[in-house]
Amino acid sequence: MKQNRFWKRGIVLGVTAAMTVGGLAACGSGSDASDSGSSAAETNDGSSGDTLTITNVSYDPTREFYAAYNEIFAEYYEEETGQSVEIVQSHGGSGSQARSVIEGSDADVVTLALAHDITLIEEEGLIDEGWIDEFDQNSSPYTSTIVFLVRAGNEKDIQDWDDLIQEGVEVITPDPKSSGGACWNFLAAWYYADLQFDGDEDQMKDFVSALYDNVIVMDSGARGATTTFVENGQGDVLIAWENEALLALDEYPGEFELVTPSISILAEPSVAIVDENVDDNGTREVAEAYLEYLYSDDAQVLAGENYYRPRNEEILETFSDTFDLSVNLCTIDDFGGWDQAYEDFFQDGAIFDEIYND
Repeated sequence: MKQNRFWKRGIVLGVTAAMTVGGLAACGSGSDASDSGSSAAETNDGSSGDTLTITNVSYDPTREFYAAYNEIFAEYYEEETGQSVEIVQSHGGSGSQARSVIEGSDADVVTLALAHDITLIEEEGLIDEGWIDEFDQNSSPYTSTIVFLVRAGNEKDIQDWDDLIQEGVEVITPDPKSSGGACWNFLAAWYYADLQFDGDEDQMKDFVSALYDNVIVMDSGARGATTTFVENGQGDVLIAWENEALLALDEYPGEFELVTPSISILAEPSVAIVDENVDDNGTREVAEAYLEYLYSDDAQVLAGENYYRPRNEEILETFSDTFDLSVNLCTIDDFGGWDQAYEDFFQDGAIFDEIYND
C-alpha cells in the first residue's frame, strides 16, 4: 500500500545502530513531533554496559542519512578504538530541536538546519563560543539548497518564484518559527524579490506576502510539509530542501517533478558538540569523532547518496548527474549572517510576522 510509504520509511530508517528517541520539539521556538522510542539504561558516563551511547539531536529531513551514517560510524569507531558505540537519534523541526536541548534534552551533539539554532543553545551556556570554527567549513559538513517539487505534468507551469504568487497556486512550506528549512525557503524568496525590485523593500514585502497568502498548509517541520504534499496530496507546489525533493522523486517515480528556480540559496546545516552535556556524560572523545567523521570520504559519499551535497568538491562532482551544480545561489552572508538575518526577518515582530500577520 503506497499511502504513508514516505512517512514510514522515515520512521523505519530512523531506527539506527541504537534506536530513536523523541525531542521536545530554525528560527524560533515551537514544537514538533519527532521519532520516538526507548534506549537501554545508561550510566552517567554515557555508557550502557560495555557500549558507549551518545545522542544526536537533529532536524527532520536527516532521518535517512543519519540512519545510514550511524552504522558506518559505529563500525569505524570500533575498528579504530575497540569500543562499541550506539547512537540515539532524535528528529524534529530544527528550531524545536534547539529548544528541546535548551530545556534539558541530553544531546551530546546537535546536527541542525542552520547556525542560528545552534547559537541559541550557545547563548544558554551549553555550547562553547567559537563552535562554528571547531570543524571545517563553518562546521557544516554537507550542504543543500531550496527547490520546488510539483506534481507530474506541472499543470500550473511553475518555473520560478514569481509563479508562486499567481492566483490559484496552492503552496506548501513549513513555518519559519519552528523549521530551519522554512527559514532558508523564506530567505531564498526574499533574495529573488530583492533582485526583481532593485531593493525596493515595500515591493519585496508585497511579493513575499503574496507568496505566503498562497500557502495553504504551514507545517512545523520540513518533513511534515513533505508528507502534506506527497502523502496527503495537498497543494500544487512544495518549497523544499533539495534532498527532500530528490527523495520524493526516488520514492515515487513518475509522480513528481523537481523545478530549480533561477535563484536559490546555499543552505548550510550546522553541527556542534554540546559541551556541557559531553563533559557531564564523559563522551567528548566519541562526540568529536562522530562529527569529524562526517568529513571522511565514506561519509561524504553517503551524504551524496542521501541527496545532500558533499563539501568535498571532488566527491560533489561525482554527483553532477544528481545535483544542478550551475544553480545561482545566494548565501547567508548576503543577509549579513544569521544573527542579522534572524533579527531582520524571524524574531517576534520582524518582517516575517509583519507580512504573515498583515
